[in-house]
Amino acid sequence: MLGSGLGYCLQTLADQGPVVVVDREQTVLAQTGLKERFADNPNVLWLDQDAENVLKALQHRRFEAGELPLAVLRLPLYQRLDPAYYRVLADRLERPTDGCPWAAYPRFCSSNPRVLLLRTAYFLYREIEAALTRLGVPYVCVDVGKTDRLRDGFVEDLLRGVADFRPDFLLTVNHFGLDREGRIAGLLHEAGLPLASWFVDNPHLILHEYPGQNRPGVAVFSFDAGSLEALRQKGFGHVEYLPLATDPEIFRPGVAGRDPWRARVSFVGESLTDRVEALAAALDGDMALQLRRAGYGYVFSLQRDALAYLREQYPTLAEQVLALTTAEKRLAAESLLTFEAARQYRLERILRLREFAPLIAGDRYWPGLLGDGGWRFLPYLDYYSDLPGFYACSEINFNCTSAQMKGAVNQRVFDVPAAGGFLLTDQADQLNQLFEPGREVVTYGAAEEISEVVRRWLDDPVGRQKVVERAGKRILAEHTYIHRLGTLLHSMRSVFA
Repeated sequence: MLGSGLGYCLQTLADQGPVVVVDREQTVLAQTGLKERFADNPNVLWLDQDAENVLKALQHRRFEAGELPLAVLRLPLYQRLDPAYYRVLADRLERPTDGCPWAAYPRFCSSNPRVLLLRTAYFLYREIEAALTRLGVPYVCVDVGKTDRLRDGFVEDLLRGVADFRPDFLLTVNHFGLDREGRIAGLLHEAGLPLASWFVDNPHLILHEYPGQNRPGVAVFSFDAGSLEALRQKGFGHVEYLPLATDPEIFRPGVAGRDPWRARVSFVGESLTDRVEALAAALDGDMALQLRRAGYGYVFSLQRDALAYLREQYPTLAEQVLALTTAEKRLAAESLLTFEAARQYRLERILRLREFAPLIAGDRYWPGLLGDGGWRFLPYLDYYSDLPGFYACSEINFNCTSAQMKGAVNQRVFDVPAAGGFLLTDQADQLNQLFEPGREVVTYGAAEEISEVVRRWLDDPVGRQKVVERAGKRILAEHTYIHRLGTLLHSMRSVFA
């Protein structure tokens, strides 16, 4: 409502739903007493700021109300009282931008696009910011928060960031900053703001059954080429393969290690026990047990979707999962199957290293899982301060890809050779697209092959060094985060400019 009048219309509307009243006629309000009368009505919001701040506040109110459609009601008297305010405000609200003039500015006008980064506490953001800086790309960050719920004040900061910085597009990782109800995606769509979301974990487990994430203007990039078709089927208009990479300023040869890190064979990673137990605790005990028993077969299934695998191999269990009452519980069930599969797969392969007295760096569960037999253990190593020096201290860095990746490659494939270390990794469908097999990367197949392959490469230090050198050259030429961000920036300009 542009103006409040004597309050008859306001009373009728407020009884039916949320109303925003724009009225700064203090003399009239003093006579009607309407602000005091409706002060405690949760359906009524009073605004009297300048036009730009009214538009921002209105957009936030609509977001909180679940993107209800906007109807603009002009009270004629107010259009005559202050036409430079009420009439202009009404005209702007009724434009096709539908109340988003704070985002109505030309896009992609400069040689380097302007990027608003939705940032949270996740390892990849440091690399993204460093790459944007080296590429000369102007960017600002809006803090999302540390949990899966948006922090208080996020929406206001997002609107302010857009209005003040005028980005060409927004960038996030794993859909951080987008709520499960799809309201943020809707807000960006309404404002005509493109969004790039780079998935570096299983997209299905992130998007799952949550609606409204596939709005026009949302471009998704996935580290897993095998997930692209499923993302298209979810309705995303622009889908592109963008694998992980490394930052050669962090992972580079010659970073000093420590004597306790020296080993013939080492492995760095979680046992995944904590994650599995937390997911199991969210479900009925019998269902959790059945899902864990079904887990190992999922590793070798051609099915990428955990629920599709259950339908194929365990139809009764699949029906029980589908019957769960909330999307969160169904997600917990699919995640439990996925991470239990990864846990069992990882444990079986690391046990094959026993004869080499390997060094295992990770969580507190490893000693109990691996038992006696010459193992050495380290607690968690810091990704940035420890791993660049750790990798070169081992003759062989052993790698197991998680079951959630299903053909994609993980971070170690790039980080280990970049730091001057030799990597032995499991075979992955997409590995040969990134490195020349046998010359730039060395793999093992079945678990039974691991001991033999490890012995062969332990006995060939010259061969190991050649592989490391070739892999390092390939990484510097093609697989840094500058390469990845350059690809993403080019794609966003070509699609949305």
